[in-house]
Amino acid sequence: MTRTVFEKPDVIPLVTEVFRELGYEGASMSKITARTGLSKGSLYHFFPGGKDEIAAEILTHIDKWFVLHLFEPLEKNEPQAAITHMWQEVDAYFQSGQRICLIGAFALDETRDRFAATIRQYFIRWMEALSAALVRAGIAPEEANRMSEETVAGIQGGLVLSRALSDETFFGRTLENLSQRISTAISATNGSH
Repeated sequence: MTRTVFEKPDVIPLVTEVFRELGYEGASMSKITARTGLSKGSLYHFFPGGKDEIAAEILTHIDKWFVLHLFEPLEKNEPQAAITHMWQEVDAYFQSGQRICLIGAFALDETRDRFAATIRQYFIRWMEALSAALVRAGIAPEEANRMSEETVAGIQGGLVLSRALSDETFFGRTLENLSQRISTAISATNGSH
């Protein structure tokens, strides 16, 4: 049965889950319509550029969520509270490791070339925002950069391994270990002053 959707923002979450499940290459327009209940006419009404436009809109939607919920708090809020908030938001967004990082998945296949700038900027902004919070928390800039790179890489790796191992607890353990490492570094830095 065809689903009635009135606004483009209503469509984005529906098509995003299809891309999460099938990847860019697997998400044909016919599979998108079958899995969302949207007609092809509705899809082309909202996305006249087809699948590439849908993917670009999804990436923009995800990026806006991360800017609002992670990047800006890390850049502007009290650093330790913002970092604690990051762990909570990451765990919730990725559903404790049961939801893939679509931007990370796009970075791994041919899609990367289509959306290279958007994908690259997402990861750079995350690492820079976390690094800035770590510096404000007292970590030296070089160490903050290294820690932020390792943290984002660890989160992405945790997502992959959680799904690969079919272990629903793996991602939570990964976040806990990364969180502990950062807390220990901040405590050590603040204790030495």
